[in-house]
Amino acid sequence: MNRDHGVAIITGGASGIGLAIAKAAVGEGWKVLLADLTQPALDAAKAQVDAIKAGVTKTVVMDVANENAVMAGLKDCEAGFGPVRGLVNSAGIGRQVPFFETSVKLFREILDINLVGTFAVAKEAARLMKVHGGGAIVNVASVSGLRGNIERSAYGASKGGVVTLTQVMACELAPLKIRVNAIAPGPFETPMVQEMHTVATREGWMQVVPQRRYAEPEEVAGAAMFLLDDSKSSFVTGHILNVDGGFAAHGLLPKYP
Repeated sequence: MNRDHGVAIITGGASGIGLAIAKAAVGEGWKVLLADLTQPALDAAKAQVDAIKAGVTKTVVMDVANENAVMAGLKDCEAGFGPVRGLVNSAGIGRQVPFFETSVKLFREILDINLVGTFAVAKEAARLMKVHGGGAIVNVASVSGLRGNIERSAYGASKGGVVTLTQVMACELAPLKIRVNAIAPGPFETPMVQEMHTVATREGWMQVVPQRRYAEPEEVAGAAMFLLDDSKSSFVTGHILNVDGGFAAHGLLPKYP
């Protein structure tokens, strides 16, 4: 029988990795608060999660880049639902743009959502966890925050910031029994990635990913669930878990295909 873990907030929960994590979470005994930009998208996502386990999911419309919206969205999230003990920061955007074509406006927009948004939600969620004696935070970074992937100056910088933020948070929040880790996905199949990755981009990834494929969101979700679960990862904090088919480890590879 799955244990009752408490409530997990999942930003970007209406699609992609966030939705896959939400589905996995309810299957493992979590209640879930899905946060995303629009109610129609949240309603559609909630219907999918309810099909797995009904009555354990709530939704909130929230722009993670807006501090006031974050504070308002999480202010009463525990009322009649339960204590917040988990957070997955999955909200994010990506653009594949050459360096000289990346505007300062775009750079700031990506950092505001991917990095500042991660910080803002984590701060409010950690306040709630502190009251209940601890919890676990999983930030979604990227291998683009660990390696110099071309045409990702803004995206890579934002995810590199998430990596460092994760490590700082892990050290500062450890006395509060709040663990903070990150997953760093490689290429994976989501609507955002399908929009970003051209045929040439996909061929490029196949040359450098030893497993020679893109991950499915469910594979990334499994890593997040491990890091959320105190019964499995209670002594893991400040760790960046690559979910990348071997990309970050590769050296010389056989020619593809």
